[in-house]
Amino acid sequence: MDRTAVNPWTWSTELGYNQGELVSGPARTLYCAGQTAMSGDGKPQHAGDLAAQLALSLDNLEAVLGEAGMSLANLVRLNVYTTDVDRLFEHYGVLASRLGAAGVRPASTLLGVARLAVPDLMVELEGTAVG
Repeated sequence: MDRTAVNPWTWSTELGYNQGELVSGPARTLYCAGQTAMSGDGKPQHAGDLAAQLALSLDNLEAVLGEAGMSLANLVRLNVYTTDVDRLFEHYGVLASRLGAAGVRPASTLLGVARLAVPDLMVELEGTAVG
């Protein structure tokens, strides 16, 4: 599998994402359901703490990727849904540092939403990985 970053502009790479990811060659694709700050037994965690929810959501996304023999390095697409875009940007370093450590800049979308499926949750991460 070959991955090629597609960036007609360079400003997005400074923010930790590519405008597109071209994947070619034989590969497996994993479409991950939205991952939130849920414990292993399905209980929401860290009410009111967006940074902690973001970190646990990333942990949970990594767990799904790991079950498929992949890691954050395999992400080609990451959608971020949050109930508070401004607060998410205050803690964006949590996300950017984890992606940076994995050496990846997936094509990304950040959306503000009225609420998530579980009322105490403030962030949800939905990814697509290729490996």
